[in-house]
Amino acid sequence: MAEIKVTLKKSPIGRAEYFGKVLKGLQLTKLNKTVTVPDTPEIRGMIGKVSHMVVVEE
Repeated sequence: MAEIKVTLKKSPIGRAEYFGKVLKGLQLTKLNKTVTVPDTPEIRGMIGKVSHMVVVEE
């Protein structure tokens, strides 16, 4: 299965609580942290919700 690298570039502080929960679901807890996640429609949807805060490498 394909994988995606996702890096957190902007803090969820001062934003709606929802964004923090989505980032936790992606295992992004600190700035500049990079995680490798499977390329599934569910993960793509989560990334879409916080696309303004993360950088995606395929």
